[in-house]
Amino acid sequence: MLPQTQMAPATAEKLPRSVYVAVAGLACLPIGLLWDISHHSTIGRDTFWTPAHLLIQFGGIVPALLFAWIALKITFCGTQDERNASVSFWGFRAPLGVWVTIWGAIAMMTSAPFDDWWHNRYGLDVKIVSPPHAVLGLGMFAVGMGVLLFVFSSQNRANGEGRARNGLICALAVGVMMALSADFATEFTWPNLQHASFFYSVVSTSFPLLLVLAARAAKVRGAATIAAATYMSIYIVMILVLPLFPAHPKLAPIYHPVDHMVPPAFPLLLIAPAIAIDVIAWLFARSSKTAPVVRPRWWHDWLLAFVFAAVFLSVIFAVQWPFSSFLLSDAADNRFFARSGHWPYFARPGDWVNTFWDLTEDPMTPKGFALAFFGALISARIGLWLGNFFLRLKR
Repeated sequence: MLPQTQMAPATAEKLPRSVYVAVAGLACLPIGLLWDISHHSTIGRDTFWTPAHLLIQFGGIVPALLFAWIALKITFCGTQDERNASVSFWGFRAPLGVWVTIWGAIAMMTSAPFDDWWHNRYGLDVKIVSPPHAVLGLGMFAVGMGVLLFVFSSQNRANGEGRARNGLICALAVGVMMALSADFATEFTWPNLQHASFFYSVVSTSFPLLLVLAARAAKVRGAATIAAATYMSIYIVMILVLPLFPAHPKLAPIYHPVDHMVPPAFPLLLIAPAIAIDVIAWLFARSSKTAPVVRPRWWHDWLLAFVFAAVFLSVIFAVQWPFSSFLLSDAADNRFFARSGHWPYFARPGDWVNTFWDLTEDPMTPKGFALAFFGALISARIGLWLGNFFLRLKR
């Protein structure tokens, strides 16, 4: 745990500028990754120097350069309050999120030549997750975690109107991280897989952590809902914008000719469990204020995590199961829901594109529900632990 240091609160006029730039840079990561997936699905691999690749690297470089400037400023020209709100690394001083982001940006830049070599050696990606993409993903998540650390520490040091505004930025940043997580989970969250057991295990492990983190640590009402709406908005905008640009495949075999950029599949309806999580968090906070002041017991957060996990799995199953059937129906064959639009050029057309997969090999069973619930429980508990840490973070 970081030592607690008394410091003056941040002013509302100064800190948000760097916070806005950091979150805007972070947003380039999931947007660039969706663009890159679309490029691979529409055109194929042609060169590293595609706009999508550059936007991804831009999303790591911009926060890193901003934070490097902050580190130099605090180290050589910082006030005593700024130095108190920082940690030391190799003689330089900056908030903790600065160092995490810079490390992540270095990992991202290291993955670029690795990815270029991989494609030149092995050709087209068969899966989204490959060794160079794994290095890139670790770097991207490190950049995202660093930005979260930075904006939450800014929120905690702000006061009055500045604290509320920074709370909103924190929720938006968590939503961007949700979009990034969804990008890397694309292979496991196709609408065709949403009646299979593994889909609910993946979703229940990936997203409760971020939703609970937002609800616990972002000092704005409806933080989890804001985060989920941010994630869904990024995907919907990409669904509507990408097909506006004409493009054609350049690599064989071409089984499904396309004449425009391929959009992503429609996002998960995470806003439904997010609303439920916000309501539970509000009720819990309200009961805590009216109850006698007692020392928190270790099992309180475990009990709350149990409730969050049960509610998340119940709600996401209740909304996503029928909605996935709609996404495979003729009613979803339009620009907004993109039933037929998200298939890559190298996918051979057939009845399989509008049917559910793995119903025989991986059906929903009590064991599948139990595994999904266990994943949601651990994810929610980690989200509460991180939320508690982020609430105390001031450097």
